[in-house]
Amino acid sequence: VQLVESGGGLVQPGGSLRLSCAASGFTFSNYVMSWYRQAPGKERELVARISSAGGNTYYADSMKGRFTISRDNAKNTVLLRMNSLTPEDTAVYICNARWGARSEYWGQGTQVTVSS
Repeated sequence: VQLVESGGGLVQPGGSLRLSCAASGFTFSNYVMSWYRQAPGKERELVARISSAGGNTYYADSMKGRFTISRDNAKNTVLLRMNSLTPEDTAVYICNARWGARSEYWGQGTQVTVSS
């Protein structure tokens, strides 16, 4: 089982990034997919979640209107489009896959740094 995140990097305030999480080794379409983030000295927090078929999404309040989560079950990929980034968005962004209480997987994360 693998969840491999990519797309992180350094971006200026107000900029945009698109993160990608490539999944393998499990039946992707069964799983709710989420993005979490963890900043230094802070607890891991949920950023966004998308249902297994992609019809339902959830965003943390501070991400609403700026972030968009999507998935492609044919490509076993989940994306996070992030706009209007601020320094407070600096964190490691981590992909999560969960199938109810049956199983859960985590990626290693990709660093996003927002700085001028």
